[in-house]
Amino acid sequence: MIFSRLAGTALLLAAISGCTSVPRIVNEYKIDIQQGNVLTQDMVAQLKPGQTKDQVRFILGTPVLMDMFHANRWDYVYRFQKGGSGEVEMRKFSTFFDANNRLVRVIGDVTATQASDTSAVPDSRTREIDLGSIDADSVAPPSEERGFFGKMMESVGF
Repeated sequence: MIFSRLAGTALLLAAISGCTSVPRIVNEYKIDIQQGNVLTQDMVAQLKPGQTKDQVRFILGTPVLMDMFHANRWDYVYRFQKGGSGEVEMRKFSTFFDANNRLVRVIGDVTATQASDTSAVPDSRTREIDLGSIDADSVAPPSEERGFFGKMMESVGF
């Protein structure tokens, strides 16, 4: 009886101690962790004073933090932790609005362009298509031809 208790305790301790350390031969894989809003310099370059909250949300996305005590401030936070090295990269960006919900200023790690830097946004970002110049015959919808399953369903009676 005592031997079985001693053997059970030794087996339990061996199992628990096996989980406490990982030999250096085994390298576990750690994933990269990305949280928050990814803001690029191109996105921030599109911000102009006087834009509405909807326009800013369209450009930057929904902010991580919209504080009810500071309704005229939106905070965009980004955190990236590399899995292998554990190195952490953080960015903080805040937009401020006036009483009419118009963009007044921005503060953060990513900077907006100056008013004289309008050439920083490439022209290829926006493209205007005149729908009136498209010929109606060139954009005809495809004919209503049934595929294999459509023909099978029709033969069954559906």
